[in-house]
Amino acid sequence: MVDAVVVGAGPNGLAAAVTLARAGLAVTVYERNDTIGGGARTKELTEPGFLHDVCSAVHPMALQSEFFRRFGMEDRIELRLPEVQFGHPLDAGRAGLAYRDIDRTADGLGIDGRAYRDLMGPLARHADEVSDFATDALLHVPRHPVTVLRFGLRALEQGTALWNRRFQDIVAPAMITGVASHSIQRMPSLATAAAALSLGVYAHARGWPVPIGGSQAIVDALAADLVAHGGTIEVDTEVQRIEDLPDARAVLFDTSAQGMRRIAGSRLPSSYQRALRRFRFGNAAAKVDFALSDPVPWTNPGLRKAGTVHIGGTRAEIAAAERAVSQGRRHDHPYVLGSEPTVVDPSRAPEGKHVFWAYAHVPAGSQHDETEAIIRQIERFAPGFRDTIIASSSRTAVEMEQYNPNYVGGDIAAGAATFGQLVRRPTLSPDPWRTPADGVYLCSESAAPGPGVHGMAGWHAARSALRHTFHLSEDVDLSPRP
Repeated sequence: MVDAVVVGAGPNGLAAAVTLARAGLAVTVYERNDTIGGGARTKELTEPGFLHDVCSAVHPMALQSEFFRRFGMEDRIELRLPEVQFGHPLDAGRAGLAYRDIDRTADGLGIDGRAYRDLMGPLARHADEVSDFATDALLHVPRHPVTVLRFGLRALEQGTALWNRRFQDIVAPAMITGVASHSIQRMPSLATAAAALSLGVYAHARGWPVPIGGSQAIVDALAADLVAHGGTIEVDTEVQRIEDLPDARAVLFDTSAQGMRRIAGSRLPSSYQRALRRFRFGNAAAKVDFALSDPVPWTNPGLRKAGTVHIGGTRAEIAAAERAVSQGRRHDHPYVLGSEPTVVDPSRAPEGKHVFWAYAHVPAGSQHDETEAIIRQIERFAPGFRDTIIASSSRTAVEMEQYNPNYVGGDIAAGAATFGQLVRRPTLSPDPWRTPADGVYLCSESAAPGPGVHGMAGWHAARSALRHTFHLSEDVDLSPRP
């Protein structure tokens, strides 16, 4: 007998399981794949000795997430910060470089330095307050109304036709748009502006770290703590129906909203099932991993110190590419999100060699291999990149879903990150992790706060289960113990 079952061993599922186990409950996690990790696995995808992150590579929330801070993730694994948190190349060797130091960042932006500092600085000084409301259900009374107001006013500016009002040059707007594009949405919009502001703030507050050894280190740390506190993990076990699970007082789903409806439909009221059917999935990503003989030869030398690079050109160029994707059209010059983890972690490749990780944004359900398009985009700002490629491994949007069913149509956010669906994720509720069915909870990226490796959806869902199903205190000690 178990107290709780978790379906899915991604970061959120494991965060939920750890929280419940730390509360003294018997917990079992079921994972369909032969390894745990969800969006945080690390494998040899190209050549022996080259370690690639299968999905997420850089983690803007690893140091900012309240769950990870309570869990002491920084004390359990090595999270290393690059000198440049993210970079944005432009033609003629120009680039925007985001350092943790916002003043140093602004100094590199010339005429727009003050405007960038005025936009990001007041929020960066209150980054924990930003993450407090950004990583919770949006339907609640904010604990920091002044910060929320500052954030909202800036989102209204950067999410509307006013987004160029404060800038005179092209570099700072391109930098902001590159971060906004993480949300894979048409822009400008309130949702893309919120992504730009929150992720940008985290870069200047605690930074965007790279886990040494690969993203697998994050899930391995969670799994080790779960097992140490009596939990168990069953891999190679695909759950088709909720009736197939052992009797448990609580079942938490680290699946898409669609996946939970399919598995638990017999327990869910028809009205709630209809609400889940209205949940929409968004645009997609196609992925390519490269094994390299040398570092990426960026024209701008500052980019060679960046952990993350946003590739797509000017604000207008990126907006055009994202607009095409939102209309269901491939763009020949897609936005590319890239990372070279070996900038800070040489253990990922044989001595002197490097790995490069890249997502290109594509329409949902795309079966097009984006390898050539990604290479062309990188070559635009790093001539000679093609000559450094030893091998590559590609996944189309369709293959992304085959790898992880949560990524419906290749949507790595497990649900469109529009403003409406950030408020209703998956339904409009101050406790969106709890379903109307007794003891059934959603703890994946399809629930608030949405996409990212942060464990917050799992933590929130577990705390809801502790309150409503087990009638226990939700304030569970997660800190590392001997």
